[in-house]
Amino acid sequence: MTDPAKPPGAEPEHAALATDLQEEADRLQAELDEARPPHAGPISQIAAAVVTLAVGVFGAVGSYALGLGKLTQPGPGLWPFAISVVIIVLSAVLLVTGRGLQDTERFSRSSLLTAVGLVTLVGLAALLPVIGFEIPSLLLMFIWLRFLGKESWRSSIVISICAVAAFYVLFVVLLQIPLPRLI
Repeated sequence: MTDPAKPPGAEPEHAALATDLQEEADRLQAELDEARPPHAGPISQIAAAVVTLAVGVFGAVGSYALGLGKLTQPGPGLWPFAISVVIIVLSAVLLVTGRGLQDTERFSRSSLLTAVGLVTLVGLAALLPVIGFEIPSLLLMFIWLRFLGKESWRSSIVISICAVAAFYVLFVVLLQIPLPRLI
């Protein structure tokens, strides 16, 4: 017995659409699987956990030296210390569970982009106290947008200038945070 509310042939169209969507999803998943670098293995997973654990410990020691203060009167090291503790805890969890995970990728050409990002952040940190935050931040934004993000020259320049101007207004003018600066 047919339902008078449903037009004839409605169910086959719905089934065909669902099949088409499933085929498209399978095709996209296959493309993603082909483009993904191979799994690096448990040693890489554990090495990553050890490196991040060392970074967390280094950050905790450095921020403790700055002074933690109290919760009602936080010192300059309180929030970096809290973030470092989170990094230590998550690294310890990864160290314990890392052998069974399959999400670590082998180093490839795309891994160099991450290294470039890290080097530019270190450069920003090194230049910040010397020449202020405006020029290093502008360069960082431009490099990330143009060379890492493959944005056009025009959009990289415009977005970099606008973002640094917005940071200046927010942090220096409105919040009155004493950042090293040129202006």
